Amino acid sequence: MPSQSVLDERIREALKQIHSDMLERGDLLSRERLQACHALFRDRFGPERLARLDGEQLLDTMHAHGNQDSLVYWLEFKDDDEFPAVFGSIAGGSALKFGIYRRRESGIWMSGSPLDQRELSVEEAIAIARRHRDQLIAGARLLEALPDHGIGGDYLRLQAQMDEQAPDVARMAWGHKYFSLLYPDKLDNFHAEEYQRFHLIKLMQMPPAESGRYVAAGRYVAIAAELEIPLNHLTIVLNRNHGRPGRVWRIGTRLGETDSIWPQMRDGEYVAVGWPRLGDLSWVKHDQGSKDKLRERLQQGSDHKYNPGVATRKAGELRNFVAAIEEGDLVVAADGERILGVGRVTGEYRYSPEEQPEAPHHRPVEWLSLGEWKLPEREGLRTTVSRLGKETNLVAIERQIHDQKDTDNTRIEPPPDRTRFRLRGIPGRIQSILGRKGQVILHGPPGTGKTWHARNTARNLAAIAAFGKPFNALDASQQSTVEGDQETAGLLRVCTFHPSYGYEDFMEGYRPREGSGGQLVFERRDGIFKTLCKEAIDAPNQKFYLLIDEINRGDISRIFGELLTLLEKDKRGQYVYLPLSGERFTVPDNLFVIGTMNTADRSIALLDTALRRRFGFIELMPDTDLLDKVVVGGSIPLGPWLSALNERVLEHIGRDARNLRIGHAYLYHEGQPITDFGQFRRVLMDDILPLLQEYCYEDYGALARILGHGLVDPERQRIHEELFQPERRDDLIQALLALQPQVATSRQATSVPEEGEELEDDAVGDESDG
Repeated sequence: MPSQSVLDERIREALKQIHSDMLERGDLLSRERLQACHALFRDRFGPERLARLDGEQLLDTMHAHGNQDSLVYWLEFKDDDEFPAVFGSIAGGSALKFGIYRRRESGIWMSGSPLDQRELSVEEAIAIARRHRDQLIAGARLLEALPDHGIGGDYLRLQAQMDEQAPDVARMAWGHKYFSLLYPDKLDNFHAEEYQRFHLIKLMQMPPAESGRYVAAGRYVAIAAELEIPLNHLTIVLNRNHGRPGRVWRIGTRLGETDSIWPQMRDGEYVAVGWPRLGDLSWVKHDQGSKDKLRERLQQGSDHKYNPGVATRKAGELRNFVAAIEEGDLVVAADGERILGVGRVTGEYRYSPEEQPEAPHHRPVEWLSLGEWKLPEREGLRTTVSRLGKETNLVAIERQIHDQKDTDNTRIEPPPDRTRFRLRGIPGRIQSILGRKGQVILHGPPGTGKTWHARNTARNLAAIAAFGKPFNALDASQQSTVEGDQETAGLLRVCTFHPSYGYEDFMEGYRPREGSGGQLVFERRDGIFKTLCKEAIDAPNQKFYLLIDEINRGDISRIFGELLTLLEKDKRGQYVYLPLSGERFTVPDNLFVIGTMNTADRSIALLDTALRRRFGFIELMPDTDLLDKVVVGGSIPLGPWLSALNERVLEHIGRDARNLRIGHAYLYHEGQPITDFGQFRRVLMDDILPLLQEYCYEDYGALARILGHGLVDPERQRIHEELFQPERRDDLIQALLALQPQVATSRQATSVPEEGEELEDDAVGDESDG
């Protein structure tokens, strides 16, 4: 451990926890396994090995992409039990990034740049391979001489020496990866300088003033030493925690000199820009054509008549706002030098003139920090949308976010009457797809919370649109407006498709009823969807939602009929004439459809292509992290146990096993994980075992391979139901843990006291008190 701490204490503790969790889940290789992989790589491609090669053997060993025993293959593609892909990726781009490659079609060696390639003779290709080999050997000597736990000056000298002695390979990602595999305790495996500097900034560390792939490595060596983890683990943890390098954008909060839209941006959880007369900019792409078109519109006087230079600059800002800013980027809301908020972008561009007429171009954000402060350096003050690049400012922004997490005193809660909420997680994805396409289907194995997410999201969206607050914050009368009651239908309607469900139930059809004199007559009735469309047309300021449960159990093409055409977002508002009634019919913009689909019954691959194109899809899979801290019976950690069960399902059921796994919702009751062993036993006996029996089609051999012989007798084709008697609890626990003995060694299981241990401590305390 270094004598002086490098990391902020908050960051250090967070990284330790992430590392511990990843080790527990098996997401990281052990030290011994890492050492074995590094030794294997050195044995195959180390300097000593390369020095013994020459001619075409050297050329093929180093640069033959089609040869799975070549250096370039191992560096870019190797990923198996022998050598897993956990050493930093250099994937992407063309083979020219290695400086030389052999064209697959002709077998001719090529070099140069993508726009200026040239053919090489074998002799020329060998000469390049020799130069690469000699530079790899020279770089390895430099790293061998580098002190262990070197300081910044050591790495600065290393950078200069690498540039001098190994310029062709040291400056390339593949060369850096080669050296990091040989010296994993001296070099990080971020093989792009962008990643190195990005992660230091996220750690609130100021990157080195100098540039290069080697100057920052000493920082990571010190951080890994402080955390007492391998460098390989550190880079994987940072990638998992921080993600890919993102960008930071400054967004101005004033329209002209006086009008501030910051309160609306803050409360509505978005950033916005003006130019309302440009209309919807969803067509804008991050290309020159879009910029040229925007410049022409600005010069034509959509809002102001800009001169050519200003119009070009503003067109670039608008293009960046719509198409360059990505989900996950940070935005800084600023009024001149004053920073008012820092947020993370959570979705795509949207055009919202009804919400903010003077600034209708929006990007949704999650505010991470609210409170007034200034950047250390002036940057981007004369622009509405600009990318921040000064690293002192980027570090200050990260520090502000971390400080906000601790204090949260400056956070301003949104007013109760605001009209738009941004939902998070799965509800947020549903909201985003509905805004983009108008309809979404949640699909996945049984028990993954599809109907729960669909219903709760629809209720919240309807409540927010109607009353400006989530469903649970409404009073009884308002909730009745959303869900309806015995007398009045609500903004949310629910139906369930089944094999006999038809067009007449959904759209319109003739239904029998008893007429006068007891005669049976048929009358035409509107179905649930047609009725809802009519109500939505009559109330354009409301939002209506239809939840279709088990949407794949019906004959979708027959049920929807001509509706398939009208569902598309750009077809909303267009009319068709219904074949039965002859009425003019349209689907309005304020009607949204949410479907659920159990993929144990039918994969989305089997859905009609036309239907798939009109819906967005969200896959929900078993999420054992939700059960992470739950242990039942003092011995069975639900998360690891369910993971082990689903691993057995994947292994033994066959090609459809991915969609037949057991969902976490089976182990939930009234929104909370099951903690009572008796309840767990009943769920297992009444829900999970019958489902697995169905999956195995009465094949008790397969069932035994999934559940173990302690629970299943394949010879007698029976389940040991006697284990579910209360007095056989210990035997049942033993049979369940036999499914995967390592479950008992998981962090969740080993962190729970043995039964009786707490009682003994309490008894001692009571006795002392007496």
